[in-house]
Amino acid sequence: MKNNVIRKIVSLSAAGALSAALLAGCGNTSAQNAPQQSAAPETVSAGQENAGEGESTADAEEATGLLKEIKERGYLIVGTEGTWSPYTFHDADDNLVGYDVEVAKYIADYIGVDIQYSETVWSSMFASLDAGQIDVVINGVSYNEERAVKYDFSVPYNYSQYAYLTLADNDDLNTLEDAEGRIAANDPTSSIGKYAEDNGAILDEVGEAAQAVSEVKNGRADLTFGTVVGFEDYLNQHPEDREVLKVVITSDPEPNAYIPVVKGNEQLVEIINEALQAAAEDGTLSELAIKYFGVDTTKG
Repeated sequence: MKNNVIRKIVSLSAAGALSAALLAGCGNTSAQNAPQQSAAPETVSAGQENAGEGESTADAEEATGLLKEIKERGYLIVGTEGTWSPYTFHDADDNLVGYDVEVAKYIADYIGVDIQYSETVWSSMFASLDAGQIDVVINGVSYNEERAVKYDFSVPYNYSQYAYLTLADNDDLNTLEDAEGRIAANDPTSSIGKYAEDNGAILDEVGEAAQAVSEVKNGRADLTFGTVVGFEDYLNQHPEDREVLKVVITSDPEPNAYIPVVKGNEQLVEIINEALQAAAEDGTLSELAIKYFGVDTTKG
């Protein structure tokens, strides 16, 4: 099964390795009650019974809606950034790789179709989903009530711990409360940008992870919010910055990665959940997390 890559936008590569990162990407607000659900989708855990009692949705009943279209087309179109290591980025040979890239491939294989990756900047990702240019977004997308009005969400498949990055010699920034009133370099369209604003930070609006770090290093921003894993990955790739920058952890681990689907496509959500459940049970999710993050970030 070949992987076709639709490269719409390829900019700089960002970061990647220790708990789930959002320098400027998708972010994770705390899960709240979703419309028509008692709560956000439940966590994938080994030992849960698969939907359809072991028989996938695709085999258990005739596919309808978007799932039928995907199966007839023969490939799943996945929206992803391609610039956000270790989730979705290009390796030294310019191959699209990363945790979310491999999760997407697993889901396509489970459905029984090929895969195409549509690389898109984060700020236009959901517009592409709304327009039907992509079938799903697999890019560390968080769950929140605002998004749940328009999209149904899969169960979570990864967890993150929020943090911010600031200059190592900034003795006034050591806690989440210290960020209030400070300039944070983050994308205003992302959940991590909202997290920054909700905690009193003033946004220096940037759209790329590397730009956010640069804003902190050159003094135009006091800090940039993200996750521990993403910041650790950046520092692993830029060891010269370990003496210059510090990471301040601001939360406990929370679910941070869901797969949104335009409402009205329950079959597609169901089979995605089946695939994620299978990946949890056969150890694939844990293996991918360790491969890309250095630790298992698939459990809270």
